[in-house]
Amino acid sequence: MPPSEPSEPSTGLSRRRLLLGGGATLAGGGLAGAAGALALSSPGVAAVVDPWKGAQTVPFHGEHQAGIETAAQAHARFLALDLRPGADADHVRRLLRLLTDDAARLTQGTVPLAAGDPELPALPSRLTVTFGFGPGLFDAVGRGDDCPEVIRELPAFATDRLQERWSGGDLMVQVCADDAIPLSYALRRLVRDARDLATVRWCQTGFNPARGSEPDGTTPRNLMGQRDGTANPSADTAEFGSTVWSSGPDWLKGGSMLVFRRIRMDVDTWDDLGRPAKEMATARRLSDGSPVTGGSETDDPDTTAVDAQGLPVVAAEAHVVRATARTDAERMLRRGFSYDDGPDVDGNPDCGLLFAAYQADAAKAFVPVQQRLAESDAMNTWVTHVGSAAFVVPPGCAEGEFTGQALVG
Repeated sequence: MPPSEPSEPSTGLSRRRLLLGGGATLAGGGLAGAAGALALSSPGVAAVVDPWKGAQTVPFHGEHQAGIETAAQAHARFLALDLRPGADADHVRRLLRLLTDDAARLTQGTVPLAAGDPELPALPSRLTVTFGFGPGLFDAVGRGDDCPEVIRELPAFATDRLQERWSGGDLMVQVCADDAIPLSYALRRLVRDARDLATVRWCQTGFNPARGSEPDGTTPRNLMGQRDGTANPSADTAEFGSTVWSSGPDWLKGGSMLVFRRIRMDVDTWDDLGRPAKEMATARRLSDGSPVTGGSETDDPDTTAVDAQGLPVVAAEAHVVRATARTDAERMLRRGFSYDDGPDVDGNPDCGLLFAAYQADAAKAFVPVQQRLAESDAMNTWVTHVGSAAFVVPPGCAEGEFTGQALVG
């Protein structure tokens, strides 16, 4: 049987007109304004003033989706959904319309249409919601030929040990914020939106250092103590645009491609490794992320440097040497979040990195770089890729539109 239309909420306001594309407008006017007024006038929300970091918002509407060039937040949830059997373009259109409307409201600190408890989303703390489309969504809307081959199937890499429970998905929802409370509320409202039309395939939780623990703009550390993301292009630069945003086709212009990997770290053996060996494996110092050959964090290691015995200071298999882009097309934006799911019954840690790589073309960026790393990377001794998924990230949308409208129609 095809998916049913999402059930009507028990509260007084109906979403039927929204799902059918008429009546209630998307956030920014009409009922959204009424909900916003409710949030601002409710008890306990008077603290929504500029001095509070919790009141800071990131615009939802625009040329590009938020959550990509946005400075990385402290908390992240990555959710993959599978469309229910029988889903077609109409079902997907209604789902995306509803998800977009709720995301637009939540990111601005406003309750979703027909929801109560305005205190929960009132301090969004730079909440962003980003959507990505997997192969199954393209097939459901009759646009299977438009799904890039690299998104339909990434090549196998020699070091992969992928698990089905952490891989794949028809629709990806990335939710990030500096506060876990509005993030948690946003995620459960979005999942509620999708419940009648999709099932949860996986959900993964990540984190960064708390905002304010170091100066803004500082490259965060991962669970191995390394500065992670040093080579990222700066937002609002020509390099960022050419690295991340697609130039076409028209339905993808201003969008991107996301490769999402769950990377487990063997932190026990890493912790027991001597500091010089740790730095040799990456070719960067743990203290400040600078190259072992000298310089600042943003400098590349000098691969020609030799020591007193004439031996190379930087090993050919050092992680930075293998991971650094060798052409402009190999550049990526790496948004990494640590994960820690706690020890197992024997006390062995289950932790690592949720690696989100955004790029204009994953076939030209992620694939060649990951092939190089799989062939020979010193860090392969301590890291294992156990989850993988790839998505097309459509461009942003204007008020009154929904994410992916140019593709779905």
